[in-house]
Amino acid sequence: MTDTRNTALVVGASRTLGLGLVAEYLRRGWDVIGTVRGSGRTGLHDLADASEGRLTIESLEMTDPEQISALRDRLAQRTLDLLFVNAAIARGDLPIGEVPTDMFTEVMTTNALSPMRVVESLRPLVAPTGTIGVMSSSQGSIALNTRGGQDLYRASKSALNQLMRSYAARYAGDPRTLLLVDPGWVRTDLGGPGAELSVAESVPGVAETIERHRGKTGLHFVDYEGQVVPW
Repeated sequence: MTDTRNTALVVGASRTLGLGLVAEYLRRGWDVIGTVRGSGRTGLHDLADASEGRLTIESLEMTDPEQISALRDRLAQRTLDLLFVNAAIARGDLPIGEVPTDMFTEVMTTNALSPMRVVESLRPLVAPTGTIGVMSSSQGSIALNTRGGQDLYRASKSALNQLMRSYAARYAGDPRTLLLVDPGWVRTDLGGPGAELSVAESVPGVAETIERHRGKTGLHFVDYEGQVVPW
Protein backbone atom coordinates (compact mmCIF):
# COMPACT_ATOMS: atom_id res chain seq x y z
CA MET A 1 0.00 0.00 0.00
CA THR A 2 1.19 3.52 -0.75
CA ASP A 3 1.39 6.05 2.06
CA THR A 4 0.13 9.04 0.09
CA ARG A 5 -2.98 9.55 -1.99
CA ASN A 6 -1.66 9.45 -5.51
CA THR A 7 -4.03 9.91 -8.42
CA ALA A 8 -4.21 7.70 -11.51
CA LEU A 9 -6.23 8.18 -14.69
CA VAL A 10 -6.88 4.88 -16.49
CA VAL A 11 -8.27 5.41 -19.97
CA GLY A 12 -10.25 2.39 -21.16
CA ALA A 13 -11.29 0.97 -17.79
CA SER A 14 -14.68 -0.63 -18.27
CA ARG A 15 -13.51 -4.26 -18.36
CA THR A 16 -10.67 -6.82 -18.28
CA LEU A 17 -7.19 -5.28 -18.00
CA GLY A 18 -8.31 -1.68 -17.60
CA LEU A 19 -10.87 -2.60 -14.96
CA GLY A 20 -8.36 -4.80 -13.20
CA LEU A 21 -5.82 -2.00 -13.16
CA VAL A 22 -8.32 0.39 -11.57
CA ALA A 23 -9.11 -2.21 -8.89
CA GLU A 24 -5.40 -2.74 -8.23
CA TYR A 25 -4.72 0.96 -7.74
CA LEU A 26 -7.71 1.30 -5.44
CA ARG A 27 -6.29 -1.60 -3.43
CA ARG A 28 -3.00 0.27 -3.25
CA GLY A 29 -4.73 3.31 -1.78
CA TRP A 30 -4.77 5.57 -4.82
CA ASP A 31 -7.52 7.88 -6.01
CA VAL A 32 -8.49 6.73 -9.49
CA ILE A 33 -10.29 8.22 -12.47
CA GLY A 34 -11.47 5.64 -14.98
CA THR A 35 -13.02 6.20 -18.38
CA VAL A 36 -15.78 4.26 -20.09
CA ARG A 37 -17.41 4.52 -23.49
CA GLY A 38 -21.04 5.63 -23.51
CA SER A 39 -23.46 5.76 -20.59
CA GLY A 40 -24.16 2.08 -19.92
CA ARG A 41 -23.40 0.50 -16.58
CA THR A 42 -20.13 -1.45 -16.38
CA GLY A 43 -18.02 -3.24 -13.83
CA LEU A 44 -16.32 0.10 -13.20
CA HIS A 45 -19.57 1.43 -11.78
CA ASP A 46 -19.66 -1.46 -9.31
CA LEU A 47 -16.13 -0.60 -8.22
CA ALA A 48 -17.08 3.06 -7.84
CA ASP A 49 -20.03 2.16 -5.60
CA ALA A 50 -17.65 0.38 -3.22
CA SER A 51 -14.77 2.87 -3.43
CA GLU A 52 -15.91 5.39 -0.80
CA GLY A 53 -15.50 8.20 -3.29
CA ARG A 54 -11.97 7.31 -4.40
CA LEU A 55 -13.04 6.29 -7.92
CA THR A 56 -14.45 8.81 -10.37
CA ILE A 57 -15.92 7.71 -13.70
CA GLU A 58 -15.60 9.79 -16.85
CA SER A 59 -17.13 9.10 -20.25
CA LEU A 60 -14.74 9.06 -23.20
CA GLU A 61 -14.86 7.80 -26.75
CA MET A 62 -11.14 7.85 -27.33
CA THR A 63 -11.38 7.98 -31.12
CA ASP A 64 -13.17 11.34 -30.90
CA PRO A 65 -10.64 14.20 -30.51
CA GLU A 66 -13.33 16.56 -29.24
CA GLN A 67 -14.15 14.19 -26.39
CA ILE A 68 -10.46 13.99 -25.48
CA SER A 69 -10.29 17.78 -25.32
CA ALA A 70 -13.47 17.91 -23.24
CA LEU A 71 -12.03 15.39 -20.78
CA ARG A 72 -8.86 17.46 -20.46
CA ASP A 73 -10.97 20.52 -19.69
CA ARG A 74 -13.03 18.66 -17.08
CA LEU A 75 -9.87 17.46 -15.34
CA ALA A 76 -7.98 20.74 -15.65
CA GLN A 77 -7.80 21.20 -11.88
CA ARG A 78 -6.53 17.68 -11.19
CA THR A 79 -2.89 16.61 -10.99
CA LEU A 80 -2.15 13.07 -12.14
CA ASP A 81 0.65 10.90 -10.82
CA LEU A 82 -0.14 8.32 -13.48
CA LEU A 83 -1.82 8.56 -16.87
CA PHE A 84 -2.29 5.07 -18.29
CA VAL A 85 -3.94 4.46 -21.66
CA ASN A 86 -5.39 1.00 -22.20
CA ALA A 87 -6.94 0.40 -25.62
CA ALA A 88 -6.76 -2.28 -28.26
CA ILE A 89 -8.95 -4.02 -30.77
CA ALA A 90 -8.26 -6.84 -33.22
CA ARG A 91 -10.32 -7.75 -36.24
CA GLY A 92 -9.27 -11.28 -37.02
CA ASP A 93 -6.08 -12.88 -38.27
CA LEU A 94 -5.95 -11.91 -41.93
CA PRO A 95 -2.84 -11.65 -44.10
CA ILE A 96 -2.22 -7.95 -44.58
CA GLY A 97 -3.04 -8.10 -48.27
CA GLU A 98 -6.58 -9.25 -47.40
CA VAL A 99 -7.28 -6.55 -44.81
CA PRO A 100 -9.99 -4.12 -46.00
CA THR A 101 -9.00 -0.47 -45.91
CA ASP A 102 -11.74 0.45 -43.44
CA MET A 103 -10.57 -2.31 -41.06
CA PHE A 104 -6.98 -1.11 -41.32
CA THR A 105 -8.07 2.44 -40.55
CA GLU A 106 -10.22 1.37 -37.59
CA VAL A 107 -7.52 -0.72 -35.93
CA MET A 108 -4.74 1.80 -36.50
CA THR A 109 -6.91 4.66 -35.25
CA THR A 110 -7.95 2.79 -32.11
CA ASN A 111 -4.64 1.13 -31.23
CA ALA A 112 -2.07 3.74 -32.29
CA LEU A 113 -3.42 7.18 -33.18
CA SER A 114 -6.03 7.59 -30.43
CA PRO A 115 -3.78 6.60 -27.49
CA MET A 116 -1.21 9.13 -28.68
CA ARG A 117 -3.85 11.83 -28.98
CA VAL A 118 -4.75 11.13 -25.36
CA VAL A 119 -1.10 11.28 -24.28
CA GLU A 120 -0.46 14.52 -26.16
CA SER A 121 -3.63 16.20 -24.90
CA LEU A 122 -3.52 15.12 -21.25
CA ARG A 123 0.24 15.41 -20.75
CA PRO A 124 -0.05 18.81 -19.00
CA LEU A 125 -2.14 17.19 -16.25
CA VAL A 126 0.64 14.77 -15.30
CA ALA A 127 2.95 15.88 -12.50
CA PRO A 128 6.60 16.44 -13.51
CA THR A 129 7.46 13.45 -11.32
CA GLY A 130 4.62 11.39 -12.76
CA THR A 131 4.34 8.56 -15.24
CA ILE A 132 2.69 8.27 -18.65
CA GLY A 133 2.07 4.65 -19.62
CA VAL A 134 0.47 2.97 -22.61
CA MET A 135 -0.58 -0.67 -22.89
CA SER A 136 1.49 -2.20 -25.66
CA SER A 137 2.23 -5.83 -26.50
CA SER A 138 5.16 -8.07 -27.26
CA GLN A 139 3.43 -8.54 -30.61
CA GLY A 140 4.48 -4.97 -31.36
CA SER A 141 8.12 -6.03 -31.16
CA ILE A 142 9.72 -6.34 -34.60
CA ALA A 143 12.62 -8.33 -33.16
CA LEU A 144 10.31 -10.95 -31.64
CA ASN A 145 8.20 -11.46 -34.75
CA THR A 146 9.57 -14.76 -36.02
CA ARG A 147 6.29 -16.54 -36.81
CA GLY A 148 4.10 -13.87 -38.42
CA GLY A 149 0.34 -13.87 -38.06
CA GLN A 150 -1.93 -11.19 -36.62
CA ASP A 151 -0.45 -8.82 -39.18
CA LEU A 152 -2.71 -5.84 -38.56
CA TYR A 153 -2.70 -6.07 -34.77
CA ARG A 154 1.09 -6.43 -34.72
CA ALA A 155 1.46 -3.46 -37.06
CA SER A 156 -0.80 -1.30 -34.91
CA LYS A 157 1.20 -2.02 -31.77
CA SER A 158 4.50 -1.46 -33.60
CA ALA A 159 3.09 1.87 -34.79
CA LEU A 160 2.12 2.74 -31.22
CA ASN A 161 5.63 1.94 -30.03
CA GLN A 162 7.17 4.05 -32.78
CA LEU A 163 4.87 6.98 -32.03
CA MET A 164 5.74 6.82 -28.34
CA ARG A 165 9.41 6.79 -29.29
CA SER A 166 8.90 9.91 -31.39
CA TYR A 167 6.98 11.50 -28.50
CA ALA A 168 9.87 10.70 -26.12
CA ALA A 169 12.37 12.24 -28.55
CA ARG A 170 10.25 15.38 -28.92
CA TYR A 171 10.17 15.85 -25.14
CA ALA A 172 13.68 14.58 -24.45
CA GLY A 173 14.12 16.90 -21.48
CA ASP A 174 10.83 15.96 -19.83
CA PRO A 175 11.37 14.43 -16.36
CA ARG A 176 8.24 12.26 -16.59
CA THR A 177 8.59 8.50 -16.87
CA LEU A 178 7.32 7.04 -20.15
CA LEU A 179 6.31 3.39 -20.36
CA LEU A 180 5.15 0.94 -22.99
CA VAL A 181 3.85 -2.07 -21.05
CA ASP A 182 3.31 -5.60 -22.33
CA PRO A 183 0.78 -7.27 -19.98
CA GLY A 184 1.62 -10.76 -21.19
CA TRP A 185 -0.73 -13.12 -22.98
CA VAL A 186 -3.92 -12.61 -20.99
CA ARG A 187 -7.29 -14.37 -21.14
CA THR A 188 -9.42 -11.52 -22.46
CA ASP A 189 -11.64 -11.16 -25.53
CA LEU A 190 -8.48 -10.10 -27.34
CA GLY A 191 -6.15 -12.74 -25.92
CA GLY A 192 -8.63 -15.60 -26.17
CA PRO A 193 -9.49 -18.44 -23.77
CA GLY A 194 -6.19 -20.26 -24.34
CA ALA A 195 -3.98 -17.45 -23.08
CA GLU A 196 -1.43 -18.14 -20.35
CA LEU A 197 -2.48 -15.52 -17.77
CA SER A 198 -5.64 -14.39 -16.04
CA VAL A 199 -6.30 -10.69 -15.54
CA ALA A 200 -5.68 -11.25 -11.82
CA GLU A 201 -2.24 -12.68 -12.60
CA SER A 202 -1.21 -9.96 -15.05
CA VAL A 203 -2.46 -6.75 -13.45
CA PRO A 204 -0.48 -6.75 -10.17
CA GLY A 205 2.68 -7.23 -12.21
CA VAL A 206 1.74 -4.35 -14.50
CA ALA A 207 1.18 -2.07 -11.50
CA GLU A 208 4.40 -3.21 -9.83
CA THR A 209 6.38 -2.64 -13.03
CA ILE A 210 4.96 0.88 -13.26
CA GLU A 211 5.89 1.51 -9.63
CA ARG A 212 9.46 0.20 -10.03
CA HIS A 213 10.04 2.54 -12.96
CA ARG A 214 8.72 5.57 -11.16
CA GLY A 215 11.21 8.42 -11.41
CA LYS A 216 13.18 6.83 -14.25
CA THR A 217 13.18 9.33 -17.08
CA GLY A 218 12.94 8.42 -20.74
CA LEU A 219 10.97 5.70 -22.52
CA HIS A 220 10.98 2.08 -21.39
CA PHE A 221 9.40 -0.93 -23.16
CA VAL A 222 8.83 -3.52 -20.45
CA ASP A 223 6.56 -6.45 -19.64
CA TYR A 224 4.40 -7.21 -16.62
CA GLU A 225 7.37 -8.90 -14.92
CA GLY A 226 9.54 -5.82 -15.37
CA GLN A 227 11.66 -7.39 -18.12
CA VAL A 228 12.82 -5.26 -21.05
CA VAL A 229 11.00 -6.11 -24.29
CA PRO A 230 13.14 -5.81 -27.44
CA TRP A 231 11.99 -3.32 -30.04
